Amino acid sequence: MSQFLLDNEQAYQTWRANKLGSYPQSASELIVDIADPRSLTTAEKDLMSVLFKRANMLIYNTKLGETEDKDIPRKCGQQLGLAHLDPNMLADDDGITSLTVVPGKLKRGYIPYSDRRLLWHTDGYYNKPDQQIRAVILHCVRPAAEGGENGLVDPEMIYIQLRDENPEYIEALMHPQAMTIPANTESGEITREAQTGPVFSLDIATNCLHMRYTARTRSIEWRDDTVTRQAVDYLAGLLNDENPYVFNHILQSGQGLVCNNVLHSRTAFSDEQADGEGRLLYRARYYERVSSDLAII
Repeated sequence: MSQFLLDNEQAYQTWRANKLGSYPQSASELIVDIADPRSLTTAEKDLMSVLFKRANMLIYNTKLGETEDKDIPRKCGQQLGLAHLDPNMLADDDGITSLTVVPGKLKRGYIPYSDRRLLWHTDGYYNKPDQQIRAVILHCVRPAAEGGENGLVDPEMIYIQLRDENPEYIEALMHPQAMTIPANTESGEITREAQTGPVFSLDIATNCLHMRYTARTRSIEWRDDTVTRQAVDYLAGLLNDENPYVFNHILQSGQGLVCNNVLHSRTAFSDEQADGEGRLLYRARYYERVSSDLAII
């Protein structure tokens, strides 16, 4: 029985002690040097596997600089057991999104393609249940001239903090009607139906914790009961720099974030660079989690 179920307290306490004892103390502990993500060595996979077990994420550091090659995230993902890209409607034709400032997309309400801040969220929180995003690779070709810092926190740490405060918060956030994301409408046509589901759930294939969440408030419908409202407020209060489990990092050229869709945010940034080339990151989103045993891939 999973440690994430409330009636399995003994397993939870054992898992909790191990998780807290191994969780990194700073963003610097997430960084692993990689020669080339397109061709990982066994030793590199071993280092990556350790970080995933500790924090569900890592930041790889390479000497690739401003190399513009989408095979960097694609081939990296293949070696981590990630096979099915999410073909969201704003991704490039190959399923990997080029994140850069695109004024036309901002006018349509898509903040990731702007220089504005991004509130805390997990990717694909509006996706259908059978298309949940479980892993993300974010590779930096060029950072912004100033700003663009990511906040990062493992959802398992937020789960612990919520459960320790009040187990009823977990019960409320696991309810199948906990959070409804409104339909997306453009020019009077619905491009995505409304999606209702839990914040926390168990990934059936792996028995791992999955989280769908957004800190945005516009049109989000939370289940109308007292405990859910209290849980949502407490969760929002955990997502700040005073939380010791929240890390901050600005990806530099050649660096990349690989994660099991951890909670993340982004500060606003300035894209005024002398060479005229703006911030560019590649984003690959997958339906699978990173394999639990990288040694066999």
